[in-house]
Amino acid sequence: MTRLRLEGVTRRFGGLVAVDDVSFEVPADGVTAVIGPNGAGKTTLFNLISGFLPPSAGRILFEGKDITGRPPAQIAAGGLVRTFQLVKLFEDLSVLDNVKVGCHLQGKAGLFSALLRPASARREEQAVEARSRELLAFAGLAAMADEPASALPYGRQRMLELARAMAAGPRLILLDEPAAGLNTEESAALSRIIRRIAADGTSVLLIEHDMTLVMNTADRVVVVDFGRKIAQGTPGEVRADPAVIAAYLGTGKSSANEPATQEAPHG
Repeated sequence: MTRLRLEGVTRRFGGLVAVDDVSFEVPADGVTAVIGPNGAGKTTLFNLISGFLPPSAGRILFEGKDITGRPPAQIAAGGLVRTFQLVKLFEDLSVLDNVKVGCHLQGKAGLFSALLRPASARREEQAVEARSRELLAFAGLAAMADEPASALPYGRQRMLELARAMAAGPRLILLDEPAAGLNTEESAALSRIIRRIAADGTSVLLIEHDMTLVMNTADRVVVVDFGRKIAQGTPGEVRADPAVIAAYLGTGKSSANEPATQEAPHG
């Protein structure tokens, strides 16, 4: 089953072509990574998929339905959610309440029910509480549930953002540089969590500069450079591709193992 399909997706900004005729598929199972040098168009591609930018040409299909140009809230409500390069938390809320906010897409109780608090609304609140605590445990944050989000170290904030995104119950999650700013131990923990998310049935599409994380986590890799797709395949296939070596190192003569151990420039 194909979870996401891009068909000739293009985005122009005046005379600049940021994403140029990109096509690929994200299967329902496993982890797909998008990699490429600085300025390759990766985040623009995520913005197109998640509705924050409309494409200039091409189509984007989620589970066979055309979502091209739909607003972000509608896309998220349909089961496709994302995180961002910069952590975006409600810093004045507790860690637990941040995750509860992420559950709102699945809630059925409206304002009227919230005010009157009938039994159905109370049951929903209890379910949200239980689900939120479950996700905090999943992300290794259970002991910090009542702390303000602003008090968490940066690496923990990254994990909280991931837990909040998962609270929406997505079938596909887009992770935009989730390992940015993490140390080696935190990156390894993140890799394990991403694999568990995929094993539980949520497709993962990942942008990441940490090549060690990509090669250890992704089942398949798409490589973009100057807005165009230049390669795709398994991590091993991509690592040995001369076009990928040239894109990362500026030459096709270097060792095929080098892109896997280098960290690409950020951006």
